[in-house]
Amino acid sequence: MSVILATAGYDHKIKFWEAPSGICSRTLRYPDSQVNCLEITPDKKFLAAAGNPHVRLFEINSSNHNPLLSCEGHTSSVTGLGFQREGRWMYTSSEDGTLKIWDLRSPGYQRSFKAPNNAPVNSVALHPNQAELVSGDNKGTVRVWDLGSSQCIKELVPDPDIPIRSVSVGEDGRHLVAASQNAEVFVWNLPGRSNSNGYNGAVGGMGSGGGGGGSGGGGGGGVEI
Repeated sequence: MSVILATAGYDHKIKFWEAPSGICSRTLRYPDSQVNCLEITPDKKFLAAAGNPHVRLFEINSSNHNPLLSCEGHTSSVTGLGFQREGRWMYTSSEDGTLKIWDLRSPGYQRSFKAPNNAPVNSVALHPNQAELVSGDNKGTVRVWDLGSSQCIKELVPDPDIPIRSVSVGEDGRHLVAASQNAEVFVWNLPGRSNSNGYNGAVGGMGSGGGGGGSGGGGGGGVEI
C-alpha cells in the first residue's frame, strides 16, 4: 500500500496526497468551517475532521465525498480529537471548555467533562491505559480525568495563566508532557495505575523565547495513512 497523507486547514478543504509523488489524489469539501485537526481511526478506514463546532467522519478509500457521520454537541471550535485503541469511541476537546466522549455508532456524545474554571481546552490526550484523559487549557492548567469515576483526579499548573497549547503522554505511560504558549515544555513523571492520585513527579521546564500561537479555533492539521 502506498503512503497517503491527509491535510486540511482554513481553506475548507481536506486533501489526500500520494506521498511519493506529491500528487493530490482526492479533495473533500468542508463547507461549514475551517478544519482544526485530523485523526485516522485505528483501522485506517475513516478520517475524522474537527471544525467549528462539529466533528465529521469520512471514508478514506471511497469515492463518496459526503461524511458518514456528523458529531454535534460542542458549542465552539473543536481543538483536539483521538480514538480509543480499538476504535470503540472517540474523544474531543473544545474551546467551549469541555471534553467529550463519543460512541461512533451515534451522532451524539455519551459523556462530557467540564473544568471548573470554564477555560477553553486547547489539547487532549488519552493515557495508554485507556482509562484517563489529559487536557491542557487556556488558563495554564493540565488536568487528568479518570474515565471510571468521571472525575478530575489531578490538576497541574506549571505557569499560571500561560495557556497550555499541547499535551501528550508517553507510550509507556511513564511521562506526561505539556507545551505552553511561552515556548516552554514541562515534563512530569507519572505513577503506576495503582497510585493514580499520586502524580508526584518533578516538574521540569525547557525552552526559551517569545511564546507562539494565539487562542482561537483553527490551524489545520495533517496525518499519514
